[in-house]
Amino acid sequence: MTRHIPSSEITPRHVYVSRRKFIRGLGLATGALALAACGALPSREGRSATPTTMPQAGAMTDELGDPINTYEEITTYNNFYEFTTDKEGVARMVKEYARPEPWKVTVGGLVNNPRVYDLDDLRKFGEEERVYRLRCVEAWSMVIPWLGFPLRKLLEEVEPASQARYVRFEAIYDPDGLPGQRIDWYNWPYVEGLRLDEAMHDLTILATGLYGEPLPMQNGAPVRLVVPWKYGFKSIKSIVKIDLVAEQPVSLWMAAAPHEYGFYANVNPDVPHPRWSQRTERRIGELKRRETLPFNGYAEEVAYLYEGMDLRKNY
Repeated sequence: MTRHIPSSEITPRHVYVSRRKFIRGLGLATGALALAACGALPSREGRSATPTTMPQAGAMTDELGDPINTYEEITTYNNFYEFTTDKEGVARMVKEYARPEPWKVTVGGLVNNPRVYDLDDLRKFGEEERVYRLRCVEAWSMVIPWLGFPLRKLLEEVEPASQARYVRFEAIYDPDGLPGQRIDWYNWPYVEGLRLDEAMHDLTILATGLYGEPLPMQNGAPVRLVVPWKYGFKSIKSIVKIDLVAEQPVSLWMAAAPHEYGFYANVNPDVPHPRWSQRTERRIGELKRRETLPFNGYAEEVAYLYEGMDLRKNY
């Protein structure tokens, strides 16, 4: 039994779509941006709170009763190192980027039916609204109304071979257009991975939109992974390749900082980062810190995946 709630049951789509259109008309949301690093936006209490940038109290919440972050917050505070390490600079930089068209996602490796999908192909998997919490490893968080479909649907179509144990994801590599990829500190392109059973879990989605509209570039357009019980860096953006493999993939962050970032990266308040505690987090838009929940509050749905594992070692 999953914990996601359709956004349509929380607030009518026309309400948040109208809000976004109004924001766009004011020039407040064009080219915005989403997952950032550790710094925090000013609290809502410290900004002007108008109906165009703030959800009405209690009108939009996740299943724990926490309000959804505003479109402005979600699309202007992002980690996207392919552009820049400046969280609030990503939204500005994406305006200058012309992403490749048509977009293709190649799915292969240990599968019986390898495929190349364009965006029209992906639409056949349908579109669901999922309100998920996002917890960054840098100890900030958001609540985001995604649009997308369970990754399981795509994997079932390509039919994993019996040897497949993991799913490897690869993001776009375009150093001519993405200035961050000209810096050789990281082993580009961005790579992430999941165990096959994690990838097949119903909570794991490929997101193509948020707040009822197509995904902005800064949030990982046109298609990104969302795994809500793991730290945000696992939810790789702008995917161009998915391979099923037998061996555990080495992600970009595992290669760059192996003492900090493990393969699993499950949200765990009992396992501190080497440089800070993970017991509390800063919800973007709030003044006070809140306690971090094991598996980001999704333990009931996913804890069984890790039975018998030492989560202090398999971080």
